[in-house]
Amino acid sequence: MELTARWGVTLPLHGMPLPDQRDIVAALPDLGYTDAWSAEMNGSDAFTPLALIAHWSSRLRLGTAIAGIYTRGPALLAMNAATLATLAPGRFVLGIGVSSAVIVEQWNGIPLAKPYQRSRDTLRFLRAALAGEKVSEEYETFSVRGFRLEQAPEPPPALALAALRPGMVALAASLADGVITNWLAPGDVPAVRAVAGPDCELIARVFVCPTTDADAARAIGRRLIAAYLTVPAYAAFQDWLGRGEALRPMQDAWAAGDRRGAVAALPDQVVDDLFVHGRPEHCRERVTEYQAKGLNTPVIAIVGGPGVDQADAVRALAPA
Repeated sequence: MELTARWGVTLPLHGMPLPDQRDIVAALPDLGYTDAWSAEMNGSDAFTPLALIAHWSSRLRLGTAIAGIYTRGPALLAMNAATLATLAPGRFVLGIGVSSAVIVEQWNGIPLAKPYQRSRDTLRFLRAALAGEKVSEEYETFSVRGFRLEQAPEPPPALALAALRPGMVALAASLADGVITNWLAPGDVPAVRAVAGPDCELIARVFVCPTTDADAARAIGRRLIAAYLTVPAYAAFQDWLGRGEALRPMQDAWAAGDRRGAVAALPDQVVDDLFVHGRPEHCRERVTEYQAKGLNTPVIAIVGGPGVDQADAVRALAPA
């Protein structure tokens, strides 16, 4: 992937029916946005919104951040990616990742085993399958016998891997074209870049609440941060970045079942480091700090707060 500075947004926007977002999407390139990235948890799936967005705009790069590698079989994942790559030739990035134990095991009843190995095997399979090769292979974590796409996309999509620790970042740098991460501050970017090397695109979802009500914004940020950073992989990521001690009281309270205490235990400084809030112009400046530290593609995720209208926020957070 071309390592230029980009400016992305997470779509679809929350609280607005997807069909009503057509005009917003069509306006994004003229506002300065280069990318639209989907998300997948318990709302929209990763691929369907991008199919619509590909129709609504021919100027945006599209990406999944992320499509899970356990909740779809490898062949289905290749078919999903081939469809989007055909709808948006040369401007689709297949971002994949492990997801979480809650989504994989509790919601889908699938064992989450050997995440590093599964990520490695999936990348190897996808690289071959999306190039049009017939794949018959015994991988460590799954096997594929005689699969070939009916029509391989031309060109094949770029691949990106969600990574939160050095081993997975290095895997992304060696087998994918980009690494996707989130919940990091601008000052954390150099640590990820040092592992990824100079030629791997760094993509990060940046949570932004453009409101001047700092107390309300921090309250929202605290709830989000507590929900994410108590997940073991995210906790280990923050340990690596040097934030482990600051997060320990929150994690201990959460483990003891004290959710309210966990949220209250997060220091303001941690919230302000990881959760962008303030006037729109301040938020834009904060996002550019990520780029100055070595991030290629910030992907803004607009978080609702007092006085925050999603459509207005898209316009207000466009690159200056």
